[in-house]
Amino acid sequence: MVVPGQVLNAPKKLGVRSATTGAFFWLSAFYVVYCMRPEDWIPGLKYIPMAKISAIFAIIALAVGIGKTSRTMKDLPTESKYLLALILLLLVCAPLSPVWKGGAVAKSVEFGKVYIAWVLTFLLVTSFERLRRLIFIQAGSVAVVSVISVLKGSSRPRLEGVLGGMYSNPNDLAFAIVLTLPLIILLLLTSKSVIGKGIWSLTMLLMMYTLFRTASRAGFIDLLIATPVALWFFGVKGRRPQLILVTTLVGGLLLVGAGKHLRERFFAISGTNLETGLESSAYGSYEERKYLMEVAISGIAHYPLTGIGTGNFPNYSHKWKTVHMTYLQIGAEGGIPVLILYLLFFFSGFRNLRKLNKNRNLDPEARLFVGGFYSSLVGFVVGACFAPEAYQYFPYFTVAYVSALVATVKAREADGVPEEAEEGRTGFRGVYANFGRSGAVTIVH
Repeated sequence: MVVPGQVLNAPKKLGVRSATTGAFFWLSAFYVVYCMRPEDWIPGLKYIPMAKISAIFAIIALAVGIGKTSRTMKDLPTESKYLLALILLLLVCAPLSPVWKGGAVAKSVEFGKVYIAWVLTFLLVTSFERLRRLIFIQAGSVAVVSVISVLKGSSRPRLEGVLGGMYSNPNDLAFAIVLTLPLIILLLLTSKSVIGKGIWSLTMLLMMYTLFRTASRAGFIDLLIATPVALWFFGVKGRRPQLILVTTLVGGLLLVGAGKHLRERFFAISGTNLETGLESSAYGSYEERKYLMEVAISGIAHYPLTGIGTGNFPNYSHKWKTVHMTYLQIGAEGGIPVLILYLLFFFSGFRNLRKLNKNRNLDPEARLFVGGFYSSLVGFVVGACFAPEAYQYFPYFTVAYVSALVATVKAREADGVPEEAEEGRTGFRGVYANFGRSGAVTIVH
């Protein structure tokens, strides 16, 4: 029940949200451009810097609303400081690169944009409605990319080079899919309509099929780790045994039906009985990755404080390929201090999730968010051991989601106004009452 005195605070909060509506619109546009990458598969769009345009307008809109927002720069959490320090160190050390100073500076500046997106996400995502909207954008965008990749790459064994940009590499595509799948399950469970649940179920099936089509060994290992975590939160703790059964059954069928090339690539690691070109290529890739890891360790030993420069490892290795381990990648290119800040940043995400998970007053919807973010971050931490994803924005977005969720829960507890009451007045449907179970929550206005 909503106490009348508490509801009087709602109009003030609505005014705060309306003051940042424009900024949030442009932030959403930035997420669409980054996650869907339309310029990589829609002819003509590559000449329009849509990501820069949307980010600039979001910053301008936020600047206009400064003083009217519920959060300010002073409210930025510790993890934002770790990220800022990491980027500043990369920028400071870039001119000292022993490989390519100009390239290191350019790559550092390009990566530094993630801080702007991170800060805007934290400042503008002040409700469950907005948080869910960004999750919807990321999940829907990766789903669209997956479908287009399969349709355009029917003749390519691993969907390699079907799209441009970060999705051109099958390992990067698989990585994005695994990080997004827990969010798909989250949207599935919180959907109120049968049609909505059906759409998200089909979306999850198509994304898993795309992952198997990439034949990415790193992506599959990542899936094997992230899926049990998601099923623990959503299936075991959420008391949905049918979710565990269906997910396991569908995953097994997809592995048998669409995992031929993936199985071949795993068997090729032994180096024996290499009968196809794909198997020989997979074995060569395995041996090459071991060599690149040794080069990365050597780079850290020779340049422990300043690194070899952001994005310079392909040049440094003389193989024109980067090391397939994120921690060695960031350590070799940025140095040990940057690696420490990198680890502290993601550790902060897990620390915040543990705090939320221990909160006994957390409502069912918030707990679903915690489960989704936990699964996605675990998937990243494990997947980072097998892929070079130091500069991909998706894991940074996840930590931003977590920080925004923590701040939103704290604000609700401090004000004593249920989020469902606030959002209900703006047309949002409020808390998703049953989440597929009994025990609906009733809100009295």
